[in-house]
Amino acid sequence: MSMSKLFTSVTYRYVLQIPAGWLADRFGGRWPFGVSVLGSSVISLLTPAAARLHLGVFLLLRILSGFSAGFELPALHALVARWSTPQNRSLVVAVIMVGTNVGVVVGMMLSGVLCDHGFAGGWPSVFYVFGMIGCLWSGAWFLLVYDSPATHPRISKAELEYWQNKIGTTEMIARPPSPWRKILTSIPVWALGFAFAAVAWVYYTIATCIPLFMHDVLGLDSTKNGLLSAIPFTAGISLILIGWLADWLRAPGRMSTNFVRKVFYATGFFPAACVVIVTGYIGCNRVLAVMLMFFAIAFESISYTVVSTNALDLAPLHAGKVMGLAAFMARTATIIVPHVVGALTYHRSTHAEWQSVFFLAAGIYALGTIVFVVFGSGNRQKWADIGDDHVSSTN
Repeated sequence: MSMSKLFTSVTYRYVLQIPAGWLADRFGGRWPFGVSVLGSSVISLLTPAAARLHLGVFLLLRILSGFSAGFELPALHALVARWSTPQNRSLVVAVIMVGTNVGVVVGMMLSGVLCDHGFAGGWPSVFYVFGMIGCLWSGAWFLLVYDSPATHPRISKAELEYWQNKIGTTEMIARPPSPWRKILTSIPVWALGFAFAAVAWVYYTIATCIPLFMHDVLGLDSTKNGLLSAIPFTAGISLILIGWLADWLRAPGRMSTNFVRKVFYATGFFPAACVVIVTGYIGCNRVLAVMLMFFAIAFESISYTVVSTNALDLAPLHAGKVMGLAAFMARTATIIVPHVVGALTYHRSTHAEWQSVFFLAAGIYALGTIVFVVFGSGNRQKWADIGDDHVSSTN
């Protein structure tokens, strides 16, 4: 079995992104997200036994884990639309996404250590540890999280009035019909999807393929590989500062949301692309490789704040569906990445072969920037507006 097939098996989650977005917008994001995490955690606990039983069973569980996780991003956006004020959504989404980077950092570091020194034979302990953590976390999620302030049983009157004033009673409870034709013919929606795909290509190249680069080219064992591969993702904490700055610039009397989104995406592209390309020419300097990947993640985070928030700009009450479509395009790219990397580094996984990988990633990032700057938007779309008669409509 090739490594590309193993990496790809879990990315099949994203075929469910669009229906997951509809489900979250229509019924709320609490249950789709919580069940998604719980399902993935249970599957993680079963994975070591499946691997020992048969390769096909192992791959089936990885695919099921992917399907289960496919609900997460659209469900989060459906929740954010009802639990954040429009002026602070860049920061709110940034804080949530920093959690993703923390998970990557902790996961990479702990996985490397557990593979070399863990219980149950090493690598199985990775699945047991993270599976148990996910199950415990799911219990807390169902206890504390609700779809909107209007449905929270323990919210105070003062807080409920705050959200009603900031978001509006109608938008807080509305579940309007899905304008599928307008969504699917919206140029800004497709521009967001293409821009997201470009960012995902670069990020996935770093997240999944850099550990291979560290092992094949720089010759690191599992523990050192996990530790050094995790360091670049600590740069993701910059998302909080970037999100805050974006919201500050979007404040009344400063800049339009449309201008801020396009400038931020383009600003993140150029330095990140340059750093990715330079990585292929540094020889076997491990410290420099880690530093360059750190800066690549930091610069790319500027663009990521745009693609992770833009669905809320375009259509807050349809953010789950819009993000589902954009994420589907992005994750389609991540399915392709390991196959392309495997094809380009098939012979000897040399520096020259990895240079082609990094040049390709930078080129796709450049194309995504052009598409978003020309065709993207930060403005709420006309088809996203609702009337009072649609507050309790069904799809």
